[in-house]
Amino acid sequence: MPRVPLTWLADHVDVPAGLTAEQLAADLVRVGLEEEAVHPAAVSGPLVVGEVVERTPEPQKNGKTINWCRVDVGPEHNEPGGAPRGIVCGAHNFEVGDRVVVALPGAVLPGPFAIASRKTYGHVSDGMICSARELGLGDDHDGIIVLSTLGIDVPVGTDARALLGLGDEVLEINVTPDRGYCFSMRGVAREYALSTGARFTDHALPTPEQEAPATGGVEVEIDDAAPIYGVPGADRFVAQVVRGVRAQDPSPQWMQRRLTQAGMRPIGLAVDVTNYVMLDLGQPTHAYDLAKVTAPVVVRRARAGERLVTLDGVDRVLDPEDLLITDSPDGARAARVLGLAGVMGGGDSEVGESTTDLLIEAAHFDPVTIARAARRHRLSSEAAKRFERGVDPRLPRVAVAKVVELLVEHGGGVVDAVLTDVDRTTAPPTLVLPLDLPGRLVGVPYTADEVRETLDAIGCEVGDERDGTVEVRVPSWRPDLVVPVDLVEEVARLRGYDAIPSTLPVAPAGRGLTHGQRTRRSVARSLAEAGFVEVLSYPFVATEQLDALGLPADDERRRTVRLVNPLTESHASLRTNLLVTLLDTARRNVSRGQSDLAVFEIGLVTRPAADAPAAPRLPGGVRPSDADLAALDAAVPAQPRRVAGVLAGAVEAAGWWGPGRRADHTDALAAARRVADVVGVDLVVTADAEHLPWHPGRCARLTLSDGTLVGHAGELHPNVVATLGLPARAAAFELDLDVLLAAASGEPLQALPVSAFPVAKEDVALVVPSQVPAADVLDAVRVGAAAGPAGDVVEDVRLFDVYVGDQIPAGTTSLAFSLRLRAADRTLTAQETAGVREAVVAEAQRRFGATLRA
Repeated sequence: MPRVPLTWLADHVDVPAGLTAEQLAADLVRVGLEEEAVHPAAVSGPLVVGEVVERTPEPQKNGKTINWCRVDVGPEHNEPGGAPRGIVCGAHNFEVGDRVVVALPGAVLPGPFAIASRKTYGHVSDGMICSARELGLGDDHDGIIVLSTLGIDVPVGTDARALLGLGDEVLEINVTPDRGYCFSMRGVAREYALSTGARFTDHALPTPEQEAPATGGVEVEIDDAAPIYGVPGADRFVAQVVRGVRAQDPSPQWMQRRLTQAGMRPIGLAVDVTNYVMLDLGQPTHAYDLAKVTAPVVVRRARAGERLVTLDGVDRVLDPEDLLITDSPDGARAARVLGLAGVMGGGDSEVGESTTDLLIEAAHFDPVTIARAARRHRLSSEAAKRFERGVDPRLPRVAVAKVVELLVEHGGGVVDAVLTDVDRTTAPPTLVLPLDLPGRLVGVPYTADEVRETLDAIGCEVGDERDGTVEVRVPSWRPDLVVPVDLVEEVARLRGYDAIPSTLPVAPAGRGLTHGQRTRRSVARSLAEAGFVEVLSYPFVATEQLDALGLPADDERRRTVRLVNPLTESHASLRTNLLVTLLDTARRNVSRGQSDLAVFEIGLVTRPAADAPAAPRLPGGVRPSDADLAALDAAVPAQPRRVAGVLAGAVEAAGWWGPGRRADHTDALAAARRVADVVGVDLVVTADAEHLPWHPGRCARLTLSDGTLVGHAGELHPNVVATLGLPARAAAFELDLDVLLAAASGEPLQALPVSAFPVAKEDVALVVPSQVPAADVLDAVRVGAAAGPAGDVVEDVRLFDVYVGDQIPAGTTSLAFSLRLRAADRTLTAQETAGVREAVVAEAQRRFGATLRA
């Protein structure tokens, strides 16, 4: 976020005396620049100019020599009676009679470091004589500040905070992406003037000389004949040579102070000047060591295999979309990359200790190209922040001239008489605006004069009115103004959002939620009522998470879509199933002590097909054709919506009421059935021999009646449980909610008539081989009961007991079922209920060889 020192802002716009950061924030918020933070003055309390009237060196036992000084800090601050203050100082770069900066007791220096009278080296030191680093003015700590060396001659007792700019408050503001011009003092000052009516002076308007063509300097080529995003990567490049510069000298104190206030670290004259001009005008510039550059300089796209070591020391593999600054492309020697255009320079051409001749560059780059390069290489530099938001294409010549002026003034040197300006920029667009459009869209009756005045104020050139419309040529520093509605927004913003009436719009009649939306909400509500807690997890996964599920190498769930620009490199793929992220959520909860849990999630997964076509790369700035859109649609992988749940630990707590019960595979299956019941679909349950991450012997395969797979439910594999650190016998389910919704009829459920006749109950215990699934036996019981002599009188069938023991043959299991029978037109007789029982036994015996348990 940009930081705005109040004294720096005053270079561009008239500000009232005593303006505070809070008042500046209030003024700027009226035009849409929100306050992010207020940074107080670097130094608080008494900081004054003093004169050394006595200095006595005193050697110490540790070999160090200190100076016992008497310092005159003015009548207001001297000791009672007017005697100078006694101060101990360890520096030796001053003499009696020098004017210095003194922090008196009660002052607080950066750190924070509070100053107080204290006894040291046998004296009471009543303050501190300050160095530049102690005041936050730079890194120089070799000696204290001697004001005469800075050309400052003021009386003793003068407030040094105001003298050195240490009393400045700094306002940090939040700038929206469409207003990149506010990433400069020039832009913020313009907005302050629009808010308050203060007089604004634009120091960045090019002179006629700077708008004239310029050739003859360093040869520059822009080679981007096939732009990737519909526009050239660069359309202007200005290069100017300055020779004999003391490039590594420290920059002046005022510049270092302003850079520090703006959040940047002073480095050396050449770098500091380019940073200063960028912060001041909004145009990033770069200084190359001319001795390390061989003409011509070429702006082009990267080639396969090219690399660049940027100024941060990172060796980067370049992408064909990257825009580069290079030299020597003609084969005289290997083509070399000088920098990643608009983002960061390279180490090969960096300004060093031996640099005397500089090549100053300022350019105008395509915002999309720079934004994608910065994100591709994770380099959010200050230059990239400005270029990706749009920089004024008329600024490069002005910025280069300012950089050269500051370098010559503070570092000496001679400027070459000629410079290079490759200018392929186009004029800003001219928009046709109906003068009544702002009033119609905003709801405020703006007059034509108010609309024109507002557009004039922001720098637009407004033509004469014709048939209620005007032609508006937008200023070069406002690349965000591209359609008439953008101008309407400017009118509303500058005329005051508070002038817009609050009118509640009339809601149009709607049809409410769709059947799918209502059903999904019902599923979530039903699971919550059953004790589950809904969670939301990021859909990004790592390979290690798929490994934790034990998925085989050829499992289709390992075929993922990889993100080009993931949030983290370790989680660069989109999930192919819901359990992979839900189990990670469960693991995190268990690791924090929540060992008894039941969580569920409804979300999308991404299932790419093995033969899916690659998505085409489309140019920016133009509407894709129908064929392009069809190709994009064909390349989008399937994204079904699923519901999944995980149960671990106790599902019923232990207490005086009983021992409690641990969650098991039956709870997961019951939850899956609950979801299907809410949707209104019957599930067919069969055993699945092996489907990780479930236990091979306790996993149910859930399908529709036609065999369409819906999902799985059951106990998790012990290896998965151990790897994730979950409680033993944890269970889970996952269903394809889209498949269930497609199978549902969508018609409202019809209420069935309730019979007035009494219910008849029959219990039947069947002995079957142990390998026969209980679900299959239950299905046989239902079919047999419905086929009995009494007709379909089955109201409910429920498995209520499972027995394995000595009272039945080895290798068998007793399954006891409770049947509720009721006819709609009569009371069932004993013979009819017995017939139902016999039909059940017969059907089970036919299917499984079952016998009736005695």
